[in-house]
Amino acid sequence: MVFIDTLRAWARRIKRDGLALWFARSHPATPWHAKALGAFVVAYALSPIDLIPDFIPVLGFLDDVILLPALIWLTVRLLPPQVLAESRAKAQAWMDERRDKPRSRVGAVVIVLLWVAVAAALLVWAWPWVRAHVPGGATR
Repeated sequence: MVFIDTLRAWARRIKRDGLALWFARSHPATPWHAKALGAFVVAYALSPIDLIPDFIPVLGFLDDVILLPALIWLTVRLLPPQVLAESRAKAQAWMDERRDKPRSRVGAVVIVLLWVAVAAALLVWAWPWVRAHVPGGATR
C-alpha cells in the first residue's frame, strides 16, 4: 500500500506542476525559453488528443507515463523559484476549488496539425515508391 500511496502522491504532484506551468506561462518573471517550452507542454498536457493515441498498445501510454512527466520536470526546472512557488499555489487552489483541469483547444489543434504534417511527410517520402510499384502508377 505504501507504494500505491507514493505513486498517487507523485501523480498529484505531476498534475499540479502541469497546471502550474499553465499559470507560469503568463507570469512576467518567467524567462522566454521557459514560456516557449511551457506553452508546448501545457498545450500538449491539456489537449484532449494525445500525440501517441492510447489505443496503441504500450506506446500509447508512454507519453502519459514518461514523456509528459519528463517535459513537465524539465520546464519546472527552468522556472525561477518565486514563479514556481506562486504558480504551484495557484494550481493547488484551482485543483482544490474546481477538481478539473482546463482544456486547451489550441493544444488539440497543434496535435492534429502535427499528425497531418507527419502524414504529409510520409506521403511525400513514399510517393516515388508508390508510383514505381503500384499498377498504373507510372508509365512503363
